Amino acid sequence: MSRGAGQELASLFSEYKGLFESNKRILPYEDYLALVAASPRRHCRDAATYLKDAFDHYGSYPVDRAWGQETRFALFDIPWDGGKDRLVGQERAQREVYNILRSFSHEGRVTRLVVLNGPNGSAKSTFVQCMMRALEDYSATDEGARYTFNWVFPGGRSSGSRIGFGGDAPARREGESYALLPDEDVEARLKCEVRDHPLLLLPAEQRLAFVKKALGDGAETHLPQLVERGGLCHKCKQIFEALLSAYKGDLAKVLQHVQVERWYVSRAYRRGAVTIGPQLSVDAGERQISADRSLAALPSSLQMTTLFEPHGELVDASGGILEFGDLLKRPLDAFRYLLSTIETGEVSLSQSILRLDSVLFATTNDLHLNAFREHPDYAAFRGRLAVVTVPYIRHYPTEQQIYDMQIVPFVQRHVGPHAVEVAARWAVLTRLRRPDPGLYPERVRAVVDQLSAAAKSELYAVGRVPTDVRGERAEELRASIPAMYRESDDGPEYEGRHGASPREIRALLFAASNSDVSECLSPLAVLAEIRALSARKAEHEFLRRETLPGGYDAPSEVIDVVHEAILDRVEEELRTATGLVAEERHAELFERYVLHVRHWVEGEKVPNKVTGTDENPDIKLMTHVEEKLRVPAKEGEEFRRALISAIAGYAIEHPGVELDLSKVFPDHMSALRASYYAEHRERVARVGRDLLALLSDEPIKDADAARAATRTADALRDRFGYCRGCAREMIADLMRKRYDR
Repeated sequence: MSRGAGQELASLFSEYKGLFESNKRILPYEDYLALVAASPRRHCRDAATYLKDAFDHYGSYPVDRAWGQETRFALFDIPWDGGKDRLVGQERAQREVYNILRSFSHEGRVTRLVVLNGPNGSAKSTFVQCMMRALEDYSATDEGARYTFNWVFPGGRSSGSRIGFGGDAPARREGESYALLPDEDVEARLKCEVRDHPLLLLPAEQRLAFVKKALGDGAETHLPQLVERGGLCHKCKQIFEALLSAYKGDLAKVLQHVQVERWYVSRAYRRGAVTIGPQLSVDAGERQISADRSLAALPSSLQMTTLFEPHGELVDASGGILEFGDLLKRPLDAFRYLLSTIETGEVSLSQSILRLDSVLFATTNDLHLNAFREHPDYAAFRGRLAVVTVPYIRHYPTEQQIYDMQIVPFVQRHVGPHAVEVAARWAVLTRLRRPDPGLYPERVRAVVDQLSAAAKSELYAVGRVPTDVRGERAEELRASIPAMYRESDDGPEYEGRHGASPREIRALLFAASNSDVSECLSPLAVLAEIRALSARKAEHEFLRRETLPGGYDAPSEVIDVVHEAILDRVEEELRTATGLVAEERHAELFERYVLHVRHWVEGEKVPNKVTGTDENPDIKLMTHVEEKLRVPAKEGEEFRRALISAIAGYAIEHPGVELDLSKVFPDHMSALRASYYAEHRERVARVGRDLLALLSDEPIKDADAARAATRTADALRDRFGYCRGCAREMIADLMRKRYDR
């Protein structure tokens, strides 16, 4: 090894040793108590409080949806790992789990099994895995430091010495801990398999006095039952009592044998984060410590004691999360013990009682949960379960994020614009439930009764009401979105229970990416795969449901709806790419319209910036814009008042936020653009045909037309992400369906 390399390695060793010491990995007991005294709340947490604190550590932020503002907890974004395999959506379930953890923390212990229930593929396991990964990262921070302890028994320099009891032991200062002894001076080290809290080594009365003093006068003294009334595991209690007897009640000498050790949550090593599959039936057990575990090196008082150590998934998960994957696929007898475990926080083993300090999660689906509810024993379980529904996503922009994250990076071809959106839109449409008109205000009952699945999807996605619903009815319908979104949340047939699973959509997208028909992953390739999937009714339950009016539970019918929606997007992009009119013109026109409408509603004059005089609101301008928006003349006044009410409502809901009319009224802006282009339909068609010829390597005789087609192709590529292949494919489809009839 070169001298330079040796120095670099020595520096690395020194740095790692410094990190080890700064993280306080190994401590004598008295140093640990100093940590507790400095931060008592941090070091007096049970598993539920620790998990709740992990939620708080990463923070939360608001997410605006058409149905209202929701809170998203940042730990599900996996910020420490660049968002890899994050949880998409499910904000309501996040909030429910957090509230359950808060209640556990207030009660002082885990009192229920948290059951994540939902259809297959709704991200229940991802939900739990995100929390486990958060605990792994959190436990490596100063705020998330966790400690347990080992029993250390020093020996002499000769083989015949005994551990801390005479013999040729190394010279030590009176009362000095054995925690930092080098390995050659240690004959036996016994760990605590359940990772007992080091504070449990103090007698209960002294423990509480110490903690309350550390918390300070007037501080809230509510503590987890683990700290307040908990005790050592059976093995550690036997060792403690044996040493206490040998030292004739000298607790200080007993604690000399305690080596406090920081531990870290790890899924790979099954420490504080364990998943039990449905095939397993034994979650905990005991085994005797044998001679090869240094029994001969233990004090004589312990050699006469039969020591058993617990083992199994319940033990491995101590201090963190235990997940029962697909719990209800197990025979009932395999988890009946959870009845008493949840009630008492204990599990009876053959030789002892195992006290649990874990947050218990289970995943299941509606089929198994409903069957379990019919079981005679369900009544005994009901009060011990906290069921959290995790449905399929019903917001297609959010659904698209799943595939953008899990599919797009792994597709070897170019991914065309809207290809993934096609899959997301169709998946959401298969999941929507027909609303019950009787639950809504009388003014909009007829509208709700006629609301199609596609229209409902747009309500959820961007708050867009159908174009034929205007004025106060439009505002009433928009105000009803929160109630509509939550209409069936608490019922057995909740929205998002049925429909296409993200797993099926992922497979569909990968199949489309290998299509021989398209050069890239294009919308048409995805639509072709969707049609093929819809034909396989025997394979998928959601394809066999009874079809309802409006496209509900009608996967095959809504394929054309999705196709038309994507063509709308392509057509708008083509229009924009042609450059026939600057986009800001539409915004300027609508801003002028809103200005005049506001003064008209308030009965005021409008300042003329050119002449400096005040003038009456321009009725001609308002009527002109309303005609473009297809508002009947008799509904014009109602439409204007509803518009100003919507602006006022937005201002109340978004205090301090500058008004952006394009965000508040995206439908109106789109309608203005469509109206303009409808007047220039033939010009758009001509550019479209020339563009298709250019992309197909066909000659364009007119030089000006060729230049216009080239500019349009460049804009489609640079602004919207079309490659030559998917541009040719989508423009050909658009021209065939909408312009060449």
